[in-house]
Amino acid sequence: MDFTVSNEHKLIRQTVREFAEREIAPIAQELDENAEFSLSLTKKMGELGLFGIYLPAEYGGHGMDYLSYIIAVEELARVDSSQAATLAAHNSLGIGPLYYFGNEEQKKKYLPQLCTGDALWAFGLTEPDAGSDSRGSKTKAVLKNGEWIINGSKIFITNGSVEISIGATVQAITGEKDGKKEFSTIIVDKDTPGFTRQTMHGKMMWRASDTAQLFFDDCKVPEANILGKCGEGSKIMLSTLDSGRLSIAAMGIGCAQGAYELALKYAKERKQFGQPISYFQAISFKLADMAMKIELARNLLYKACWLKDTGQPFGKESAMAKLYCSEIAREVADEAVQIHGGYGLMKDYAVERFYRDQRLLQIGEGTSEIQRMVIARHILS
Repeated sequence: MDFTVSNEHKLIRQTVREFAEREIAPIAQELDENAEFSLSLTKKMGELGLFGIYLPAEYGGHGMDYLSYIIAVEELARVDSSQAATLAAHNSLGIGPLYYFGNEEQKKKYLPQLCTGDALWAFGLTEPDAGSDSRGSKTKAVLKNGEWIINGSKIFITNGSVEISIGATVQAITGEKDGKKEFSTIIVDKDTPGFTRQTMHGKMMWRASDTAQLFFDDCKVPEANILGKCGEGSKIMLSTLDSGRLSIAAMGIGCAQGAYELALKYAKERKQFGQPISYFQAISFKLADMAMKIELARNLLYKACWLKDTGQPFGKESAMAKLYCSEIAREVADEAVQIHGGYGLMKDYAVERFYRDQRLLQIGEGTSEIQRMVIARHILS
């Protein structure tokens, strides 16, 4: 097996790393403290070509493979998970359903503008009473006189309320078949009457990303706004999550890498008992374990990306990667704080932000418990 990455992948890593350190790192703490979404950084990420990076040029993308996109997410998360979350949610959950399941008219209408950094798109699945149980959705859509009339709400939607968010793909109940709810996915533009968006405040993590509640009150959209076929909504949403898990895994690796590097730097500089604490076996062994775990996580994620890029089934591996990388982010961030001691608990030190940011990774896009269920289903089927 060849474990080397291409020169193109290396260039992407170098380019995004330099961008993150130059543009994001100097203001990451301030954005986090103020819970401020940065339109400027989003625009710059678009100018760098990070939005729609894996889409064909005909839709405004750059035609790169999925691993290229994953490396970009990883490098952003190495500096700031909020900016990585904006990119990941948009590319995987926002663009993904439109690209993989939209008809040609829908693709040409939405995708080009979603590759520029001037516009974002949201993924409307989670509801107040439907998190891990996505089929517990209560949002309904009724077809009447050539229009879908939608009623319901969504919650914890990334990129849902920021001013450049131009719409959302929404799962709704559109009927019943054999006594079971039939789900469909519907495109809802932001200015549609009856569609309102509300920013959620008071987050512990990813404070510089946009998280929203979406409300639908007799929201009417054209019948043609159905994405894919009627009744295939659950299939579309769950298929999208398979790819989305890879980006969450990339955020886990990036977060872990960033926390590890902060701990390594601090351990070399901090002196106790007359020498750098990195000289003490208790600390050096922690650093060795952190480096090993990150390497193992990255290998698993890149294998899952390889499977996707070569057209092979990757659902099991994406769940494994999401589970393992998010758990490793937790372990590494925790040890990084431990190495920093009391300073690791202070906001003046970036490792404090990394410790908070990693916590969502074991919850978002399927909890660690749900990932184990997915993996078990694959190995037992």
